[in-house]
Amino acid sequence: MSRHISEQYDLELSQISEQVMTMGGLVEQQVDDACNALIGHDPSLARRVKATEQQLNSMEVSLDDQCIGIIARRQPAASDLRDVICMMKSVADLERIGDEANRIASMALALAAVEMPASQYATFRSMHQTVLEILGNALDAFARKDAAMVPEILLADREVDTAYNNLVEECTKQTDQEGGSMMHALNLIWAARALERVGDHAKNIAEYVVYRVRGQDIRHSTVDQQTTDFGPNIGKDRTGPGDRAGTSDT
Repeated sequence: MSRHISEQYDLELSQISEQVMTMGGLVEQQVDDACNALIGHDPSLARRVKATEQQLNSMEVSLDDQCIGIIARRQPAASDLRDVICMMKSVADLERIGDEANRIASMALALAAVEMPASQYATFRSMHQTVLEILGNALDAFARKDAAMVPEILLADREVDTAYNNLVEECTKQTDQEGGSMMHALNLIWAARALERVGDHAKNIAEYVVYRVRGQDIRHSTVDQQTTDFGPNIGKDRTGPGDRAGTSDT
């Protein structure tokens, strides 16, 4: 009976994990489409991004309900409880990434009718590609429970922060010295800020993987500590082989 309950728990957790990955794939597409809409001055693509926001909100509510149901029925402990917590936190960050994609789409609509040189988007394009890599790698780490991928993700997020600061400087210089439009510059900065926040939320998901695998909360460590202090046991769980979910099925 205990084995049956454990197998059923694993099945429920696997089904939720698959739904989280589906949500992650949708969010990835949203971010990519929103950035392409801005760079390509494509209002129809921007509106498509904004139209999917409610779908993400519904997925968040559904997944939260399922996770709460597992906690109530199964009473998971140790690593199993961390699995559920990691999923709930990751879903929250995915929903917020969707919000940021929606903001980028709004900036894309604001800039759609404005002629801007291609060079204006050089730094934004670089941020776009790096953030997509961070998000994709964070979702891969989540799916594989692979904490060894996390240091690279954290370092890449720091590159995005630097690129954002560079973009702000470029836009400021253009408006101050070249007579560019302040409103155009602000819209691009706001879009870049939203993209930088996407990277932050993806980094959060990667940090949850470390908590999920090792039981170690690294959220408030410095980047240097996060990327050097994991040690050789980064991929190993602290809990023993006897730690399983509770057998309650009420």
